[in-house]
Amino acid sequence: MLTPYDEFPVHQAPYTFSHIPSTDYNWDDGYYFGVFSPDEGVFLATGARINPNSDMIGGYALLNVRGQQRTVRFNRCWRGNFDIEIGPWRVEFIKPLKEIRLSMADNDSGLSFDLVWEGTSPAFLEEHHVAEHRGRRTTDQTRYSQPGKARGWIRLDRREWQVDPAGWSGARDHSWGLYAERPPLSPVASLLPPRKADNGPKRALRFWTCFRSDPISGFFHMHETAEGVQAKMNDVFGTPFGGTLFRGWEGEPIELVKGRHEVSFHPGTRIMKEAMVTLEDSEGREWRVRFEAIGMPWVVQTMGYHPGSWKDGGTFFTYHGSEELALEWDQFDFSVQPFTYTPNKVSGEQAATNFGEGTGTEQPGQKIQGPEYLARVTTYAPDGSVSSGAAQVELFINGPYAPYGFE
Repeated sequence: MLTPYDEFPVHQAPYTFSHIPSTDYNWDDGYYFGVFSPDEGVFLATGARINPNSDMIGGYALLNVRGQQRTVRFNRCWRGNFDIEIGPWRVEFIKPLKEIRLSMADNDSGLSFDLVWEGTSPAFLEEHHVAEHRGRRTTDQTRYSQPGKARGWIRLDRREWQVDPAGWSGARDHSWGLYAERPPLSPVASLLPPRKADNGPKRALRFWTCFRSDPISGFFHMHETAEGVQAKMNDVFGTPFGGTLFRGWEGEPIELVKGRHEVSFHPGTRIMKEAMVTLEDSEGREWRVRFEAIGMPWVVQTMGYHPGSWKDGGTFFTYHGSEELALEWDQFDFSVQPFTYTPNKVSGEQAATNFGEGTGTEQPGQKIQGPEYLARVTTYAPDGSVSSGAAQVELFINGPYAPYGFE
């Protein structure tokens, strides 16, 4: 089947763009965008992923206002319409890799927006992620991440926010390939041999951020074992450490080679209060970046990735009764965390799955917390200059983690 992308001379295989090099249901391609303001206490997260092998495109838009979170989920069959739109939701590329329009027209959920997301620096191409289990490749993915700013408006019921670049920042990523096994479209674990215990170092901590503190903006991430060692891992993220800082679009990128963190948490929880990250660049200079969390983190389990996030127990890769448009929404109070997690109509085996995007192994009725933080950021440069701004921080700690005394 021909697609609009077949018009361009960019093919890398002797097939049309609707034909992908894998029949795995875990092969997908998609985007995430964040638009946020620490002063307003508002975080908008929106995105979509295409699963060609289930012939679905599914997405979400969630708005978290100081812990009150409205989540809208939507999907449709993909091959009937190759535009990046699902019902009222649409993405348009004004200048690829730099300027992107995000919009959601008025709909029954009460959430709508019209925004131009603009990168404040070039995107950072992460190290290619590969993982395997018993000889089968389970992750084989490319991803790039980018900090940004935004302009436009966001509306929720009778409230409206005017979004301007002075006070509103952004984050985004784009990834494609084999990502993570996502039940129910994945092998049933009980029908397969047990996972090998010696399948490489196990990740305990993930720290990921896109931040903007003009004139500095950047991206970095780090992944550590339960002992706090940054190591190459056989999982969906894999990379021990990576990142780059930029001075806008014109300056030379500042390659980061090393990083360490000091995080403080709310008493009795794993919820971040603030973090100081010390970074070393390729010329041996030291940078320090301080993150101050604004309120409670927002919650990913409602977005559609996880089984039971949709009301029928499915995900945005599963069929919900309409080839043209399925759309639903929820309102949540996440101002107090941890909270009891109760997915919709999902079996225990499906719920007890570590998804790359989640906080770990989650069972119905378990106390959990969100991993995504709106944060103020302060950057201390090697030359003594200080700049401030905003950031998205993704931080989760799975199981025991010795450096902070978690068991």
